[in-house]
Amino acid sequence: MMLSEFFELFQFLFVVTFTTFLFNCVEYDILFANRAVNHTGPGQNPLDRNKVTLPDAILPSQQCTERIQENSWIIFLLIMATIFWVYRMIKVFCNILHYWEIRQFYIKALKIGMGELCNFTWQEVQDRLISLQREQQMCIHKKELTELDIYHRILRFKNYMVAMVNKSLLPVQLQLPLLGNLVFLTQGLKYNFELILFWGPGSLFQNKWNLHPKYKRAGNRLELAQQLSRVILLMGVANLLLCPFILVWQVLYAFFSYTEVIRREPGSLGARRWSLYGRLYLRHFNELDHELHGRLGRGYKPTSKYMNSFTSPLLTVLAKNVAFFSGSVLAVLIALTVYDEDVLTVQHILTAITVLGVVITITRSFIPDEHMVWCPEQLLQCVLAHIHYMPDHWRDNANKSETRDEVAQLFQYKAVFILEELLSPIVTPFILIFLLRNKSLEIIDFFRNFTVEVVGVGDICSFAQMDIRRHGNPLWMSEGQTEASVYQQAENGKTELSLMHFTIKNPHWQPPQESSVFISHLKEKVHQDAQGGPPTQLLLSEAPLCSSLLSNESGNAPDNLLASVLAHPILTASGLPGRDRRFVPPSTAASAAASVLASLSISHSQLPHASRSHSHVLLPSTHPDSTMYCSDRTVIDSMSASDSRIRSTTMLSEFALAEMSLHAIYMHEVHQQNSLPHQRTSGQWQNPMPMRDLISNTGSQTHSGHTAVHLSSMPTPLRLGGWTEEEEEDEEEVLNRGSTPKQDSKSSC
Repeated sequence: MMLSEFFELFQFLFVVTFTTFLFNCVEYDILFANRAVNHTGPGQNPLDRNKVTLPDAILPSQQCTERIQENSWIIFLLIMATIFWVYRMIKVFCNILHYWEIRQFYIKALKIGMGELCNFTWQEVQDRLISLQREQQMCIHKKELTELDIYHRILRFKNYMVAMVNKSLLPVQLQLPLLGNLVFLTQGLKYNFELILFWGPGSLFQNKWNLHPKYKRAGNRLELAQQLSRVILLMGVANLLLCPFILVWQVLYAFFSYTEVIRREPGSLGARRWSLYGRLYLRHFNELDHELHGRLGRGYKPTSKYMNSFTSPLLTVLAKNVAFFSGSVLAVLIALTVYDEDVLTVQHILTAITVLGVVITITRSFIPDEHMVWCPEQLLQCVLAHIHYMPDHWRDNANKSETRDEVAQLFQYKAVFILEELLSPIVTPFILIFLLRNKSLEIIDFFRNFTVEVVGVGDICSFAQMDIRRHGNPLWMSEGQTEASVYQQAENGKTELSLMHFTIKNPHWQPPQESSVFISHLKEKVHQDAQGGPPTQLLLSEAPLCSSLLSNESGNAPDNLLASVLAHPILTASGLPGRDRRFVPPSTAASAAASVLASLSISHSQLPHASRSHSHVLLPSTHPDSTMYCSDRTVIDSMSASDSRIRSTTMLSEFALAEMSLHAIYMHEVHQQNSLPHQRTSGQWQNPMPMRDLISNTGSQTHSGHTAVHLSSMPTPLRLGGWTEEEEEDEEEVLNRGSTPKQDSKSSC
């Protein structure tokens, strides 16, 4: 972490210095041979007198300095860059002090050496942290430290951001003429949101853990909204004034970062990445960064396959012909170069070869694979199994271009990402001034109504408590258990799915009573639906065929389970006979998922003692060493003969991920059944009602009985690179074959 920040400083210094050198210290007339150079020195070879060398094109240092001093614009930019660099250097040294404290805490308190740290899982570090609290009482407010306390401290501000995106509070969806509905959220815009709301001057938080008391009172909400509006206006004006400098930096950074990549691998621009908006929209409450990256990384392949299943016959024909003509010219140039290398000395011949190669690579990305046939609906179900969230109107519309366009807002082209970041300095000031200011009152009400104080932790977003009673949605299996109004409900089942995700990731965590009731209700519902579902042994026997139908190339046991659940309804609907040669009655994905969930339990008697602390049971029970579902038909029994590594921690983790995927599929299926009478057809993303129309003056509440370890969650500063891409762990290498244009899918099952 320290090395990374040091190199960011040197990277910024290099870009500024190198750019200044290129603009002021290079004689381009000599470099481009527009002006002859005559070397007339003693001992000079007459044949080399007109030969241009690199030092000939570089001006002497004195002349270079004079050029810089004569240009007042360059001097002003250098002064601005120096001020920013000094500010960043001070921040880096402050961060180094924090990093050193963290390092000492790991070595001395947690007994984890730096050489061993890379081999520890997060669960192991967390267990040591909880044990240390019992021994040394680091947090004086509470004897026991829970997993949720630790997550709340680390993810305090990120949970707020996830909740505001879930409630459509942040103005990231733009309705533009001719372009329609667009989602615009860049690193720079996100940085400004966090600066205004959390840790900048005039922000709502008075420190890193407490909301300012005045924002917790409803009496002066209008005055506070006007104050926040002025802060947003000043921030927007500051962005507008700094726009030219930031834009110059963005262009330079993009040029130095991507020019070589585009030359070497032009198809990389057609690859896709999870957008910043997609990471917030798809993120669970209390989900750490590495957990989110791993989950989205596993969904990368199925989402790419779904997006690539859309083809355009018109563009396919055009791409084939452009590739043919470009390839023909390129073949001739290559043949001439092989025959006589002097052809390379012809002016612009290398440029022509390079451009033609880029054109061929780009056009080939628009030509689909003739031998692949995709099933859009099943592919979208595979995507749902990993991303866990999907708007209701995507169901049965997977082959529509409108659905593909909405998926593209979450899973964007890399070229679109670069373009958005380049436009960010221009667009960000207008979003702040004209859109975010209008939501000042809603933001004030949001932080007052959805902030709770937890002893030992500080102020957190109430959605992060995953309280079914306060934030549950009746259409997501919490009917009769929640008292939340429409304004208080989390959208798209965020509360329920986040609760299940956190429970599976932390099997020893004891949920509060309301959450335990919901989990018990879900357990009963799963058992009930499993009675009418297909036997687990039948699903496992169909795994190879189902994996083939869904083009699943991994072939490991957890992925085969998912493939069986997703493809079994297709097999039964097609009338294929079962293993006993009798036709299997039709079933749904919900019943298939319920059958596997009811059977998926890992008995502690089958696990090594060292692995028991990491066992991921299906659902937490009242006793940490018991399993929720006790069934004679366990997946482990059926697979132990074929997979000797089932007892490893890695496989247990994989089964936990598959377990959550099955829960996501099952809960979405049940939600669809519950919401049929209440189906809503309007609204692209089915946004909630405007928050200003639903404001409920329920003041912030105080919740005691929780604490957290004193680990500081420092705000992430905007990197010197401006918009360095976030790490996407577990993703495959960048696909050379980009997605095809936006048209209805031709292939379906």
